[in-house]
Amino acid sequence: MPASLYLDTSAVLRAILESGTSPELEGRIAAAPALITSRLSLVESSRALQRLRLLGQASEAKLADAQRQISAVWARCELWEITPSVCEMARHVSPTKSLRTLDALHIATFVLARERIEGLELITVDNRLKAALEAV
Repeated sequence: MPASLYLDTSAVLRAILESGTSPELEGRIAAAPALITSRLSLVESSRALQRLRLLGQASEAKLADAQRQISAVWARCELWEITPSVCEMARHVSPTKSLRTLDALHIATFVLARERIEGLELITVDNRLKAALEAV
C-alpha cells in the first residue's frame, strides 16, 4: 500500500513544472492515500510562479496551467499550520545541519505530523532538506 506523504514545495513544483522528468515522484504523489503539507507550501509555490512570471521564464498560459495543477495538489492535502509548536521545533531541528528557515519549518512540521501519522514520508527534491531529514 502506498505511504501517506508530506509534500515539500520543491517536489510539487518539480512534478508540475517539469512534468514527465520524474515519473516516480509524479506517480507517488498521484497514488498517495493521504497528502500533508505546511501552509507554507502554498506561499512558496505562489512566489515561485511569480518569480517565473517576473523573469519572463514561462508564458502566461503555462503559468496559469501550472497554477491550476498546483492548486489541485494542494486541495488534496491536509494543511498543517505554522503554529507556535512548529516554530519552537524549527528552532532546534537538525542542529548539526545548515538549514534555511523555511526548510526548518518544513522539517519541523513533518516531524510533528509523523508523530501523529504512522509511516508518513517526506517527499522533497531539495538536497539540503534531504540531508537535514537524515538527522531527525
